[in-house]
Amino acid sequence: MIIRKATKSDASSIAPLLSVIFKDMELPILKHISIEDLENTMIIAIQQDNYRYSYKNITVCEIDNKIAGILVGYKGSQEKQLDASWKEIVKISHLNYEEDIFTDRESFDNEWYLDSLVTDSNYRGMGIGTKLLKETTSIALENNENIVGLNCDKYNSNAQRLYEKMGFKKVGEVYIGSHLYNHMQLKAN
Repeated sequence: MIIRKATKSDASSIAPLLSVIFKDMELPILKHISIEDLENTMIIAIQQDNYRYSYKNITVCEIDNKIAGILVGYKGSQEKQLDASWKEIVKISHLNYEEDIFTDRESFDNEWYLDSLVTDSNYRGMGIGTKLLKETTSIALENNENIVGLNCDKYNSNAQRLYEKMGFKKVGEVYIGSHLYNHMQLKAN
């Protein structure tokens, strides 16, 4: 099991993992385009230097040369700036959807925000999510942030228990689309 920073060449393995999250979030874009079109656009997006899902913001867990899980995160204060490049990505990919994917603010300015954490279904139950989650404090500190923040679906008790076990505490609630999430934070130092 190897934990490493993502590279541009990982994009085609990362995009399907992101789509798992997009489906769970019931993103409005999925009412207008297919998941395949979104995944193809995400492959392009991941290869960009300045986007929410840029390879620069992704850490992967690799097992036998296969990506078994990913975490995506960035400084909360950069969320809006990172999302600004979406319109350019749409042009590059020729996607027939110009609206922003994310319209709700997810992060707080004073944190390194864990946007996404997902394990490939073939590797679940092996502790990959926990191993990746443990990396967040180091990544936050590398990015000059002392707090790791994340959102947990209010009704996902398994994830909630994992985050609490790791030391995260609920500090508020946010709506992302039509879903209510507990915003949780952990001190990184």
